[in-house]
Amino acid sequence: MKRFFLSFVFGVLLTGLISSQESANVRPQRTPEEEATKQTVRLARELGIRDSVRLDTIYRMHLKYALLRQKGLTRAENMERMQSIYDELKKLLTPDEFERFMNHPAEQPRRPRGANVVQQKATPSGEDPNKPTLREELRQADQP
Repeated sequence: MKRFFLSFVFGVLLTGLISSQESANVRPQRTPEEEATKQTVRLARELGIRDSVRLDTIYRMHLKYALLRQKGLTRAENMERMQSIYDELKKLLTPDEFERFMNHPAEQPRRPRGANVVQQKATPSGEDPNKPTLREELRQADQP
């Protein structure tokens, strides 16, 4: 009887330990503001940007795309979003800074897949072919 009781207690304790470890591995979701701040700080540190006006512009760009990311985009829309980020950063950074950003040595090059390939506009069945793409919508939103 003692052996059964000790086995039961051991099993309950082991189950408690296992279930508590699973919840510790779940990362809390960052807000778009936290994500934009983290990306901006990382970029500023990586490239040595100290100009507050440029940092504010880069932060607003990161915030715009972080908000867009939370909408649950499809893979194609997410790839478009990433390409739009690269296009916008190319305008905001100097050519030297942009080259250092794209070829950061600690990571793989940040070149989007198929960057040299001409992309065809494919529309899934049931989707309006005249509907503007995500990139076109972003350009229209940026224009006054």
